[in-house]
Amino acid sequence: MEKRKLEIMDTTLRDGEQTSGVSFSSSEKLTLAQLLLDELKVDRIEVASARVSDGELLAVQKITEWAAETNNLDRVEVLTFTDGGISLDWMEKAGAKVQNLLTKGSLNHLKYQLKKTPEEHFSDIASIFSKAKEKGYTNNIYLEDWSNGMRNSKEYVFQFLDFLATQPVKRILLPDTLGILTHTETFSFISEIVKRYPNLHFDFHGHNDYDLGVANVMEAVKAGCHGLHLTVNGMGERAGNAPMASAIAVINDFLPEVTINANETALHKVSKLVSAFTGFRIPANKPIVGDNVFTQTAGIHADGDNKNNLYFNDLLPERFGQKRKYALGKTSGKANIQKNLQDLGLTLNDEDLKKVTQKVIALGDKKERVTKEDLPYIISDVLDSQEYLNKIVIKSYVLTHSKGLKPSTTIAIEIEGEIHEANAQGDGQYDAFINALKKVYETKKMDFPKLTDYTVRIPPGSNSDALCETSITWEKNGKEFTTRGLDSDQTVSAIKATEKMLNII
Repeated sequence: MEKRKLEIMDTTLRDGEQTSGVSFSSSEKLTLAQLLLDELKVDRIEVASARVSDGELLAVQKITEWAAETNNLDRVEVLTFTDGGISLDWMEKAGAKVQNLLTKGSLNHLKYQLKKTPEEHFSDIASIFSKAKEKGYTNNIYLEDWSNGMRNSKEYVFQFLDFLATQPVKRILLPDTLGILTHTETFSFISEIVKRYPNLHFDFHGHNDYDLGVANVMEAVKAGCHGLHLTVNGMGERAGNAPMASAIAVINDFLPEVTINANETALHKVSKLVSAFTGFRIPANKPIVGDNVFTQTAGIHADGDNKNNLYFNDLLPERFGQKRKYALGKTSGKANIQKNLQDLGLTLNDEDLKKVTQKVIALGDKKERVTKEDLPYIISDVLDSQEYLNKIVIKSYVLTHSKGLKPSTTIAIEIEGEIHEANAQGDGQYDAFINALKKVYETKKMDFPKLTDYTVRIPPGSNSDALCETSITWEKNGKEFTTRGLDSDQTVSAIKATEKMLNII
């Protein structure tokens, strides 16, 4: 059976811009328009509302200029109003050729907002369509509050559609303006309309107020709608619109009767760019595009992936321009560590792997996040620590730093079974710590090496808050050597490096 072609119209640049606090610049709108049409390959984009501002006019002019040069002008749409043709004049200045005319799809809105009869409203619409036809424009039409219209004034909706069947209109756009529909209502309303008007094209425009946006999209497609309106990251007024990424995945996996042009592999890229332009962060657990959605955390899941991909589903990350990751933390097992080591091209024997796993779990218990890039540092620290006999142990320390007072440190250090305590001040907390150590060593008449270099770094590429590595170079009897310490706190990592030094000299 031949699949039904389903149009995807992205309205991020128009309806998505109604997200509180969001406003795209003209250059950002042009960049996103190009990305949406050329890479994500949606069928159409709605880029602005007519008459909003000079900046909006400039943005649409840039988009339509590019679209005309690339033969995409019929894919660029503008929201217009029943204003006697003023919006059409604005479109002419903007260079747009397709209008999405906003009209009243419920009797309630018509009576109390426009204060007109259906016949008066239809006459206004017919006049605008006539003028648009003279200019060579394509007419699409929004039936605003259509969902409440179907609930409470269905006769009016059918009267409206009977009128539109006589007009030069290409697409009828059915918005769930207030996000009130359930999935059962969506299917019932749209299937009734499609059956009643088989020669008309209907788009469904869903909102997400009850978190039913994707469910309603599914039912709208099953009911026979011909197009969908979606936004990147589900942006839009209130709880937003039906989200692009989830809707596309659902269509491809669960609705085999339809086919779409949208390119799944571009979803992650587009999502990240919209997030960057708007400043609205993508929740880590947001389906398809969130940072965590292709991350296995539990060790048993990583182990299962090694054994015939037991924890895979159809949402493979490569479909969406992403890659499966294995989190490192307190629930990590050896399988998680091994998966990350494979990505780094590293191998460990079973004993060392066990020790590294224990270190990662210990960091996770402290609620610290570990990344793949941290692993070489952890491995180095664990293997390095095995080389030293802890004859000297820093048992305890108190670091203080108060405004107007020099930093001070009190330490308790065990040297071959004997506890020594000391207190000292310094130019910083670590300097005070070293001065306290020197006091102990002077008391014991033991030589203390000279610190010649001190460097701190985080693992390259890591974005975690778990680790920093302090490398300290010491000089004793004319010879230099370096020790390293690893911890989330810079001063503590330096203290660990110092403890290793004490066991070397």
